[in-house]
Amino acid sequence: MANFLQNLTGLLRKSSAAPDWGTLERYLSWTIGTGTSASGVAVSPQTAMQSAAVYSSVKVLAESIGMLPLNLYRKEANNARTLLSDHPLHVLCHDQPNEWMTSVEFWEMMVMSLNLRGNAYAYINRNRSGQVVELLPLQPDMVQVEMSTDFQLEYRISMPDGAFKRLGVGEIFHIRGLTLNGWLGISPIAYARESIGLALATERFGGQLFKNGAKMGGVLEHPGKLSKESYERIKTSFDEAHSGDNAHKTALLEEGMKFARISLSANDSQFLETRKYQRSEIAAIFRVPPHMIGDLERATFSNIEQQSLEFVNYSLMPWLVRIEKAIKRDLMTTDERKTMTAKFNVSGLLRGDASARSALYHNGILDGWMTRNEARAAESELGIVLSPIDGLDLPLIPLNMEDGTRPPEPDEPESNPELPSEDDASTTNSQE
Repeated sequence: MANFLQNLTGLLRKSSAAPDWGTLERYLSWTIGTGTSASGVAVSPQTAMQSAAVYSSVKVLAESIGMLPLNLYRKEANNARTLLSDHPLHVLCHDQPNEWMTSVEFWEMMVMSLNLRGNAYAYINRNRSGQVVELLPLQPDMVQVEMSTDFQLEYRISMPDGAFKRLGVGEIFHIRGLTLNGWLGISPIAYARESIGLALATERFGGQLFKNGAKMGGVLEHPGKLSKESYERIKTSFDEAHSGDNAHKTALLEEGMKFARISLSANDSQFLETRKYQRSEIAAIFRVPPHMIGDLERATFSNIEQQSLEFVNYSLMPWLVRIEKAIKRDLMTTDERKTMTAKFNVSGLLRGDASARSALYHNGILDGWMTRNEARAAESELGIVLSPIDGLDLPLIPLNMEDGTRPPEPDEPESNPELPSEDDASTTNSQE
């Protein structure tokens, strides 16, 4: 049995996020994203952020999730949820995970690590009773995840003094991105290295082009043969006199020399088209609507609101669910998992305009599925503080509707005015 588990674990290692992790270089290449693209540009999480499209995509995802309130609830028997605002874990997730970070900063860092490296880690500091009292974020580059032969995860942490420390399940808060082996997320930067590298190469090309005054390079043609000293002198003097800040100045050529331009022009290399395409492609990699990173080329008044809703449902929601499930797995006890849950409040992002919210509250109150104080509380979460009012906690029931709890009244027999009633008949008989 032990040999079977060992062989199976070996297969899992080989079929994980990369074809071969035999060396540390390959491990860093595929789990962290460090490597050189075909365009010749070295791509890593740090250099990828130099691309405006990558920076904007990661920033909008991190900031959008960081500003959402994360609450802890307990499920009741009637499917109701009770807010556990006094629970220590709620304070960590909602307000302050440690003494030097706010919840906004903490979740922004976690989401950035997920988007740049595919994994986010935090050390779980517990007290003697096992209660979580602090979450300390870890740089993903410092963590190496291993699967033991008995299917137990081990985290090898690189300490600041150069030593290594091994931690197990329950000591590390681990959020995984898209995974191929079930225990380690893959790096989006590693798998999108060529697209990001092309975007960086295009930006560098544009910088060099305008550094030279938007003038392309070429060759100097000489009718004769130059000595090595003459060659170096002419080349150096020509580059210094007619590139950079000296571009567009008059060029003086000696001894019948001619200048021939051989480089592709910006139009021939489709410079702007390439930049636009790479921006759109990088937005698709991070599943961010193009208009949220400044690409308004195809945005219209009619589809911009729908794209914003899709951003919440299809861009943010997968990350939110991953974080919520990781909190339940790593930070809650076995008994707490049965009744407790963590949920992000996304109502602020889905609130729509004032007229849409007003129509929602109006219909909810008149139809009886929302109380007036619940509408005031929902509006208060959006920034307009409306205190509860006494007497507005009961739902309204329309007069022409029943809730189905009152039994129907028995039908009364219909009387025929043409026939005498039983009382009239008995009176007639007695008179006779």
